[in-house]
Amino acid sequence: MEIQNLVVLSILLFIYFLIHKQNTALVFLGAMRRRRRQQDAEILDSGLRLTSSIDLIPVPPRNTRKYWMKVRSRDWWDRVVLHEFSDLEWKSNFRVSRQSFVKLCGLSESFMAPDAVTVREAIPLPMRVAIVLYRLGSSAEYRIVANQFGVHKCTVKKFVYMFCNGMVNGPVKQLIRMPNEEEAAEISKRFQAAHGIPQIMGLIDGTHIPVLPPAQGYRDFVNRKGWPSYVLQAVVDDRCCFRSISCKMPGSAHDANVLRQSNLFKKAHLLPRGVRDIEGEKIPLQIVGDPAYPLLSWLLKGYINSPNLTPEQESFNVYLNSARVGVEMSFGILKSRWRVLLKRSDFHFKFAPIMIATCCALHNFCQNENDFPSSNWIEEPNFTNDPQPRPDNCHDASFNTTAREALTRYMAAHFPLRTGHYH
Repeated sequence: MEIQNLVVLSILLFIYFLIHKQNTALVFLGAMRRRRRQQDAEILDSGLRLTSSIDLIPVPPRNTRKYWMKVRSRDWWDRVVLHEFSDLEWKSNFRVSRQSFVKLCGLSESFMAPDAVTVREAIPLPMRVAIVLYRLGSSAEYRIVANQFGVHKCTVKKFVYMFCNGMVNGPVKQLIRMPNEEEAAEISKRFQAAHGIPQIMGLIDGTHIPVLPPAQGYRDFVNRKGWPSYVLQAVVDDRCCFRSISCKMPGSAHDANVLRQSNLFKKAHLLPRGVRDIEGEKIPLQIVGDPAYPLLSWLLKGYINSPNLTPEQESFNVYLNSARVGVEMSFGILKSRWRVLLKRSDFHFKFAPIMIATCCALHNFCQNENDFPSSNWIEEPNFTNDPQPRPDNCHDASFNTTAREALTRYMAAHFPLRTGHYH
């Protein structure tokens, strides 16, 4: 009986222990839950306090753009150029006088004037033309010109391309053209009065214009001096005006090859004839070139320099060489005024010939307006144009030498013999 009571007591004690342990666990779990709820409440309370503190700080307003273009300053053009520039400063910056500038604006109005309806205020015509002249005259980058005038650099490029394309499609054809019969006769008279040689209506030569060449075909553009260029072939008259230009051959081309690819050569039958009897020969009007060119019925050049030249031939070379200086002077004036032709620019190589033709047309425009360059423009750079060597396949015997021989006899009979080194 006692043993049974002990067993029952042990079972009761065990049950009591289990119940007490379970209550302890429940108490612990409850404490953990209360603590977690307390932490969550603290976090929520701190978040609310943080939100309340942020709401007290004024939120900055959204930076909305009132205009869809960057603010730029045109103070230099509006205030300084238009109101403060002297005539000398104007010509130094835009390479033409004020009077020539006004006429040039009228000449380019058809393709440079702003549209009648624009989204924002349009740039006026005088400022557009000034941007182009400043770019061509200074050879500055688009970025520099844009900052100077208070416009975007894309605007500068747009105006330059618009102006050059408009000039090539229109005014260039009137500004650069070969003389007719009457004009050629007058040019010949002035050449004869200045240099003694009759029947000269023009001078022909070539010069190299630096260019940014393409990656493919780079070697074709490298000239004999080692840098890439286009060959500008030009015929000029006695007043240093361009009468015919060709600028489509790369720098590696020889002057004789440039001539054969030019419209001057292809349309030589349309040149003024103005035939005149000299020393018993019928001599047409001539274009004078250097030894790099072939001797043609309408193209005259001197004798090849050699010890076998007669005094009359050597004297003829000296007189002819003195006349040829005019074409080198024309290139010098051209490059001194439009300095974009002096160094390699960032124009696309396909657009470069259009830009060069525009500069030649602007040169003629200034010459016709008697708007001559300042003397210090020409003295700054070295504009000497050394001649190219003659190709081996160019022999005088294969061409007509009648005109040259007749003119040699005429010069020997009417002028004293001269001696000197012939280039």
